Amino acid sequence: MFENQQRDDVEALMKADAEFRRLYQYHRELDSKVHDAEIGVLPIDDVTLSGMKKEKLYAKERLQRMWDSQHPVN
Repeated sequence: MFENQQRDDVEALMKADAEFRRLYQYHRELDSKVHDAEIGVLPIDDVTLSGMKKEKLYAKERLQRMWDSQHPVN
């Protein structure tokens, strides 16, 4: 997530905004778990996986809105 942004900008926002940092870390954790489940390393049922994917998407959308509010497009 935020691959196209400067790493320094992302780190600065994480330092300045505790909620952004918490959501960013939560998204990364979910991303890892979803990936592990999809490759069969983490055995979970389809309903749980689907819920994790929805949570991950919600976190990503919220992070994007937070990013956009700090970095408006001119």
